[in-house]
Amino acid sequence: MKRFMLVLAGLVAIAVLVSALIDWNPIRTPEDSSGETVVLLHGLGRSNLVTKTMAKRLFESGFSVKQIGYQSLFGDTPDEVVKEVTEQINACCSNLTKPVHFVGHSLGGLLVRAYLGENTVANLGRVVLLGSPNKGTPIVDGLKGEWLLEVAGEMTKALGTDDSSGFLSSLKAPTYTLGIIAGVADAGRSEEIPGDDDGLVPLESTKVAGMSDFVILPVSHADMREDEQTYSQLLHFLKEGKFDHEAVQK
Repeated sequence: MKRFMLVLAGLVAIAVLVSALIDWNPIRTPEDSSGETVVLLHGLGRSNLVTKTMAKRLFESGFSVKQIGYQSLFGDTPDEVVKEVTEQINACCSNLTKPVHFVGHSLGGLLVRAYLGENTVANLGRVVLLGSPNKGTPIVDGLKGEWLLEVAGEMTKALGTDDSSGFLSSLKAPTYTLGIIAGVADAGRSEEIPGDDDGLVPLESTKVAGMSDFVILPVSHADMREDEQTYSQLLHFLKEGKFDHEAVQK
């Protein structure tokens, strides 16, 4: 718990110092593109900087990439965060005619679900969640009553397993092709979470009823963003609609 409090304190400090989100949103020309776009969302208290490596890999794999940056700490409520994300996605992607895929790490995955639950994307491709706490995390539960959780704000509070805000239960079951990548890493495992976890999110919390495929990788929550095996599985799902389970078993 102490480790998570230090991490959360660091996120708060960074958010105070960094007022502008760092974007990396290259648009491919028709000559070097498949015409498909990936909408990429980072996690709680982060910016587009942390998904820059993944964005570059997707770009190098032939996709146009749109990173969606958003404020998630301090006073922002879940509804306000979803509204901000929705406006950005609609602005960037509502007129695209080729497939639009969605990838979200941690909270970013929940926001993807929130968006797709209320908006129709006619040319929707595939969706991948990376370590998203679909049923919340006991880490947030353990911070109840702590000043740091109050400072972190309503969006952070909404990620507890009791779903006190109703945000998690408001996320609709997928009607689209959904792949989920979960991490389990001994080095990053949390003592506060019963069973397997990636250091912040329980393995069981990553699962969603109606998901199309599910894969477990030996990677921690934060490392997913730059892990080579994670990216390989992500790319395989975007292209094939399923994970490469044979590669995991090797």
